[in-house]
Amino acid sequence: MAESFGNSFTIVEVTADDLPADEPTKQLWIAFAKPSQALTLVLAAVPEGWTAEVVFQPLTQEQQRMFEELNLKPGDVYRLPK
Repeated sequence: MAESFGNSFTIVEVTADDLPADEPTKQLWIAFAKPSQALTLVLAAVPEGWTAEVVFQPLTQEQQRMFEELNLKPGDVYRLPK
């Protein structure tokens, strides 16, 4: 039986190792999944060799509304704008 992705958003910080010097080396991504799954989902979406870690911080009501407006489905990931 497949494991459920859950019903919460997880923020993941990604560190890029091959971007031009004028680009930020860190990115924030959102995953509609449990923290244990979010890391794997985001790493699958970024280039090989990049690293990621879950950011454990409570979401504000504004962030929660913004993420809900993205209409993400369980298991979806989205790179947050700069």
